[in-house]
Amino acid sequence: MNPMETIKPDDPQYFEQTSYDDYDRHQYKVVSKGGESVVVDDYMAVQEIWWNRGRFISHVEVLDRKIQNETKGFK
Repeated sequence: MNPMETIKPDDPQYFEQTSYDDYDRHQYKVVSKGGESVVVDDYMAVQEIWWNRGRFISHVEVLDRKIQNETKGFK
């Protein structure tokens, strides 16, 4: 691949935005090349893992946080 070419949508390296929520509303699943994974709560943690273990990382998945025990109105 020419370094100046754009990645085509059918290429496995192609990235699609899966959520438009603010970054602080996500969790991140960092997956190693060996298949192990860890879920972290903020992007700074992802950056730290990538900086320290980048060559062992396969990919990072952005997960929408599940809102737990949210109530609306009065009881």
